Amino acid sequence: MLKNIAILLASLASCFAGNNLASDEERYEGKEYKTAFYNPKDNPQLPNILLIGDSISIGYTQDVRKTLLNKADVFRIPSNGRNAGHGVLKIDQWLAMKPGKWDVIHFNWGLWDLCYRNPKSKAQGHRDKLHGTLTATPEQYRAELEKLVAKLKKTQATLIWCSTTPVPEHEAGRKLGDDLKYNKIAQEVMQKNGIAINDLHAHALLKQDAIQDKEGDVHFNKDGYHYLAKKVALEIETALSK
Repeated sequence: MLKNIAILLASLASCFAGNNLASDEERYEGKEYKTAFYNPKDNPQLPNILLIGDSISIGYTQDVRKTLLNKADVFRIPSNGRNAGHGVLKIDQWLAMKPGKWDVIHFNWGLWDLCYRNPKSKAQGHRDKLHGTLTATPEQYRAELEKLVAKLKKTQATLIWCSTTPVPEHEAGRKLGDDLKYNKIAQEVMQKNGIAINDLHAHALLKQDAIQDKEGDVHFNKDGYHYLAKKVALEIETALSK
């Protein structure tokens, strides 16, 4: 009897030792829910979602995955999507990522495009709306979006454009109102191509003061990204249900 108990205890100890090879995060939740750039394993039974965007999209990626758990596999590009011109250079590589077949692509550019940068500026990202150079003029932004949309439409995925989130007062490299100007350009391009629009700009404005990371910052706090993720996930679920 005692021998059998000893064997059982040894077996249990072995199991727990094996479990300790993985962290608690990996064991119970998975890295993909803690790190935006750790994409999930593809479940062939679930639709595949691709998120394309800048640091704002990086911020809400994990919460979108959690919200869509067991409903869809949510992947994102392996970097910051930066400006639309950068997207033109990288889009073929991003679309070819595994699993390579996309059911829904939720995409965004804008905050980088409308940013003024100056190599001499000491602000993060060399932002300088007084003496810097605009990353992409409105005309360039429109032309690059047209190129990107043409590429995205070839995937046969359901496309969702995500409007650029607000530019707050006192932002070092971005001018108030340019978010509206660039969003209007994007809206025209998307409507012309029959692409759904997730108006994350209007959604963020509803709680801007509460969810803004700090004064003059285009980024959001933890609650803010969670709030944005709910809207993104809802738009994707709606697309999947059609």
